[in-house]
Amino acid sequence: MLNNKTIAVVVPAFNEEKQISRVIETMPEFVDRIVVVNDSSKDKTAEIVERYIKNENRETVEIKSILKEVLDDEYNKAEQILQKKLKDEIVDFTPSKIINQTPEKERIILINQQKNTGVGGAISRGYKWCKDYGIDCIAVMAGDGQMDPTELKSICKPVVEEDIDYVKGNRLIHRSAWFVIPKIRYLGNSILSILTKVASGYWHVSDTQTGYTAISNKALNSINIAKIYKSYGMPNDMLVRLNIAFCTIKEVEIKPVYDIGEKSKMNIFWVIPRISWLLFFSFFKRLWVKYLFRDFHPLFLLYNFAFVLFILDIPLAINLIEKALVTGIKSSNQDVLVFIFLFISGFQSLLFAMWMDIQDNERLYK
Repeated sequence: MLNNKTIAVVVPAFNEEKQISRVIETMPEFVDRIVVVNDSSKDKTAEIVERYIKNENRETVEIKSILKEVLDDEYNKAEQILQKKLKDEIVDFTPSKIINQTPEKERIILINQQKNTGVGGAISRGYKWCKDYGIDCIAVMAGDGQMDPTELKSICKPVVEEDIDYVKGNRLIHRSAWFVIPKIRYLGNSILSILTKVASGYWHVSDTQTGYTAISNKALNSINIAKIYKSYGMPNDMLVRLNIAFCTIKEVEIKPVYDIGEKSKMNIFWVIPRISWLLFFSFFKRLWVKYLFRDFHPLFLLYNFAFVLFILDIPLAINLIEKALVTGIKSSNQDVLVFIFLFISGFQSLLFAMWMDIQDNERLYK
C-alpha cells in the first residue's frame, strides 16, 4: 500500500515465458496485487505464473470484491443501477478465466484470456478485475520487463498523494532518450505524440506510446474500459477517453529501457497508419461529445466553421489549378479573392479554435 491506498499492477503478457519471472520477482513490496493477464499465450507464460501463485507464501492485504447488493431503498436507485451495470459489463469483455481460488487473499492474480485480444484488450481485462475489487491505484507494467520497477513508486505517488487521475511515464524528456531509443521508434513516437496532442486535447503530453501508467479508481470508473482500443493504439485512445471525462493528467520522467531480453511485437510501419486513423476519428468524437453534448464550448463552432470553409474552398482550389495548369485560361480576380478569403477565414477559425482548446485543457494538466 501507499498512503493507505491499495495498489495493483496490471501485467499484460503474450508469449513472455522468458521475461515474466523478472517482472514478478522485481515487483516492489508496496504492490498489493500483481494482475497478470495472459493474452492466450502459446508458450509457458501461464504455467510459470501459476507456479509463482502456488509457491507464494507471503502475507498480503485482503481485498474484497465490491460486487455486492446495494440497499434496496428508493434513495439508492442510482447506486443500484450502477451496481447492476458493474456486474453486467463483464459480458463486454473477451471470455476469460480467473485461475485463483481465493483472489481476495492472493498477491498474484492470473487471468487467462480464451483468445488473443491484443495488449489493449489484455489491459482492459486487468482493469476490470481491479475495478471489481475497488483498487485505489492501478498501474500497468508490460510483461516483457521493459519497465524499471524502481520507477513504479514515482508513477503511483501522484495518484495516491495528489489525487491525479492519470499518470504516465515520459521517456522522451529523459536526457538519454535520443541515444537509447531506436531512431525509427523515436521518430514514430514523436509523430504519434503530435497527432495525439490534437486528438486528445492534452496538448502538453509527449511520449504517448509509453505503457507505463497509473490510473485512479475514480478515473477508471469514468470511462468505458470495455471499449478501449484493443491493439497498440490503446494509450492514445485512453488519453482521448480520459479527456472527454475531464480527468487530470501528469507526466513523470522515466528511463528508456531496451535490450534486456525483450522482443518487440510491434511493426512501426503497420502501427502508425492505423493509430493515425484512430486519432482522426477520436478528435471528432472528443469535439462532439465533450464540447457539444457534455459541456458546450464556442471552440466547437470555430472548429466546425473552419472545416466547412476548407471544404468549400476545395472545389475553388481545383478550379484554379485546372485553369492554370491544364486549360491555360487565366482565373478571374473574383475567383482568386474568394479562394483567398475562404482559406484565410478558415485558417483563422482553426487557429482560434486550437488556442481555445489549449486554454480550456490547461486545467487538466498538472
